Amino acid sequence: MKNILEVRGLSFGYTPDLLLYKDFSLSLKVGEIKAVVGASGSGKSTLFELILGNLKPLSGTLEVPSLSQVFQDPYTSFHPAYSIINQIADVAPLEGLETYLEEMNLERHLLEKKPHELSGGQLQRCSIVRALLMKPELLLLDEPTSALDNVIQLDVMKLLLKHLDTTAMLLITHELDLAHWCADEIIEIEDHK
Repeated sequence: MKNILEVRGLSFGYTPDLLLYKDFSLSLKVGEIKAVVGASGSGKSTLFELILGNLKPLSGTLEVPSLSQVFQDPYTSFHPAYSIINQIADVAPLEGLETYLEEMNLERHLLEKKPHELSGGQLQRCSIVRALLMKPELLLLDEPTSALDNVIQLDVMKLLLKHLDTTAMLLITHELDLAHWCADEIIEIEDHK
């Protein structure tokens, strides 16, 4: 099976004398999940910004497939003034919505609400539904379960892993136990301070 994400010889730093990445390479196939771990400020989220094309590398190449992202803080990933369903429909077809809602243990009427009317856990599960409806080849997960309690954390990760037959996943986490439990490979980003 071919790699769908291919990062080769990546170098990047916010200042030329302090590189977060030097000749860094990474590849992912559908069916794989890799975890990126490291201290705060080590550059984990910067890697996602590079993959998303929001930052340009100093050198190296990135071949990136269709992707979607689940952010750490669900309240910043939804506009406060619009209903959840409108924001999902803006970026993804709603085909399969009922199945995902059932998987995530969400009631349909919650989608008619605005983000601040939901709990952090409910809103994070909505953001996962939105990401899955986009049918990405690559799912970027930035601390996706940090807004959830431990029992729901595990349930949500199990539900995400069920979708590995159609997607690859790159997970940022501080939780080493979670990384060891779910990841095919753990990529440790060194602190450059």
